[in-house]
Amino acid sequence: MVIKIGTRVIAQKTGRPDARQLRSLVSQVAALRRQGYDVLVVTSGAVGAGMEALGMRERPHAVPDLQMCAAVGQARLMGRYEMLFGREHMHVGQVLLTHADFMHRVRLANAKRTLEHLLRHGVIPIINENDVVADEELKADLSLGDNDYLAALVVKLVRADLLIILSTVDGLLAPDAAGHRRRVTCVENLGPEIFKLVNPGASALSKGGMDSKLQAAQIATKAGCAVVIANGRKAGVLTAIVAGQDAGTLILSSPL
Repeated sequence: MVIKIGTRVIAQKTGRPDARQLRSLVSQVAALRRQGYDVLVVTSGAVGAGMEALGMRERPHAVPDLQMCAAVGQARLMGRYEMLFGREHMHVGQVLLTHADFMHRVRLANAKRTLEHLLRHGVIPIINENDVVADEELKADLSLGDNDYLAALVVKLVRADLLIILSTVDGLLAPDAAGHRRRVTCVENLGPEIFKLVNPGASALSKGGMDSKLQAAQIATKAGCAVVIANGRKAGVLTAIVAGQDAGTLILSSPL
């Protein structure tokens, strides 16, 4: 399974990693690994961590500034993951990818082989966008949407069975007859009518929104992978999802 962790799930308002949240999610991922699941983690948060370290309050727009924040924050973020998984007696491996890697046949094959080798040896891949060298991914045309798109590409690369997208909302929300927004528990067909329920959104820290999550889900489901969009700040959310409990919005995979 591929677990995508959004920036706001593991970051405080300042952008600094939330130690409690990271510890909780790492503990759940470790538990899934002990149950025999192959787990890949696609994480955001490097730019936010760099912003906090450099005293920036809002996400910069200039590519050099974003790359600087990513360079400063990536080491801090990876250090946290290494420490927390180390307490679970597990190893992690950093994998930084760009949009161009998925367009280049040899580099794509190398990435696939590395990820599979990590999993065979019980190492948990911690995947992020390589913002430091990839200026095009930081621009609007090829933005990976806070790694939602990256997670979908990783799903296709490793032929994952399940993609869990963790956000700060309970799932896809839709208005009921009274006009109140309620969580959609299951989506069988991710058609145009579903996309009409949301608008592209962004925060001062992240680039994603429900729109980008649905686009990622569309890619994953067409590849035969089920998707769950859930609130990553809820206690035990990963455990609940894998146990089949009603947590988040389940989007069924499309027939291959």
